[in-house]
Amino acid sequence: MKKRTVALLMCLVMILGISACRKPSSHVSGSSSSAPEVSQSQPEVTPDQQVKIMVMTGPTGVGAAQMMSDNTTYNFTVVAANDEVAPALAKGEVDIACIATPVAANLYNKNGGITVLAINTLGVLYIMEKGNTITDVASLKGKTIYATGQGANPEFVIDHLLTQNGLDPDKDVNIEWMTAQEVTAKMAQSTDGVCLLPVPAATALQIKDAGVREALNVSDEWDKISESPLVMGCVVVRNAFMQEHPELVEQFLIDYENSINFMKDEANLSQAAEMVAANGIAANAAIAAKAIPQCNLIFMDGVEMRSAIQSYYEVLFTANPASIGGGNPDDDFYYVP
Repeated sequence: MKKRTVALLMCLVMILGISACRKPSSHVSGSSSSAPEVSQSQPEVTPDQQVKIMVMTGPTGVGAAQMMSDNTTYNFTVVAANDEVAPALAKGEVDIACIATPVAANLYNKNGGITVLAINTLGVLYIMEKGNTITDVASLKGKTIYATGQGANPEFVIDHLLTQNGLDPDKDVNIEWMTAQEVTAKMAQSTDGVCLLPVPAATALQIKDAGVREALNVSDEWDKISESPLVMGCVVVRNAFMQEHPELVEQFLIDYENSINFMKDEANLSQAAEMVAANGIAANAAIAAKAIPQCNLIFMDGVEMRSAIQSYYEVLFTANPASIGGGNPDDDFYYVP
C-alpha cells in the first residue's frame, strides 16, 4: 500500500508540474465584461505608421469625430480652411483628407494624384437675417450679404441660386466675403444684417445673437432649381498611398462609415457633441449639439457617389467652369471597386 501511495503522489506532482508550465488563457470564454488581450507579439502602432488624415472644422470634420476619439490607427490633423489641405496632399504630408467637392475637382484637374473615396456632407448652408424681409431668393435683391467661403461651395452655390432666380450676383446683391468670425461681428453690429453661413457657424451665431433668424435653407432652395443633390463635402486619398496600402484604405472606409453613422444617430447626440468639441471641430459642445442634426452627414460611396458628384459638377461647370478647375473629372477620379 505504501508503494502504491508513493507512486500516486509522484504522479500527482508530475501532473501539477506540467500544468504549471502551461501559459494561462488571457480570455475566458463567454465573458462579456472584458475584451481579449492583445497578443504580446503584436507591435503597437507608432505615430509614423499611422494613416495621416486631415479634416476641417465644421461639417466635413464632424463625421470623423468618433474615429478621432476612439481609434489609434489614424493620426488626425484639424485645419480651418480648404487651402490648408491642398498643399498637404500635394507634398504627401497627409494620406487622406476631407475637403469641399469643388476643391477636390480643382486639385484633380490641376495636378491629378488623388481619388475621391466617398461623399461625407450634403447641403449645410443657411441665409440668416435680422428682421423678416427675406422670404425667397428673389427677395435678396438689393441686399448686402456677409458671407464666408469665397472660392469654395458657398460662393458657387449662392451665385447659381441668384442667377437661377433672375438676379445678377455682381449687380443685384453686394456680397462681402470674410471669415466666419468677421461675419458674426458684422451681424452683431447690424440691425438688419443678412449673412450666408454653414453650420456650425450659423448655429453659433444664433446662440450668440437671439435676433438672428434662419431665413432660407439653401439646400431647399437648391432642390427647387436642380435635380442633382447639393454635394458639399467628400473624402479623398493620395493615389500613391492607395496603391501602396489598399488594405488600409478599405479599412478606413469601414471605420469612417461607422463613425458617420455614430455621429448621425440621435441617441448618441450628447456624446457626439462632446467628441466634436474635444477635437476642436466646433467651439464647444453646446454649439455642436445644436449643429450636428443640421450637418447633413452622409456616407455615400461607389457608383452612387460617382453619379451624385458628377451631377453636381455638371451644374457647377455650366454656371462657372473655373469652379471645378475647368472640366468635369473623368472616371479615374472616383473610387469604384
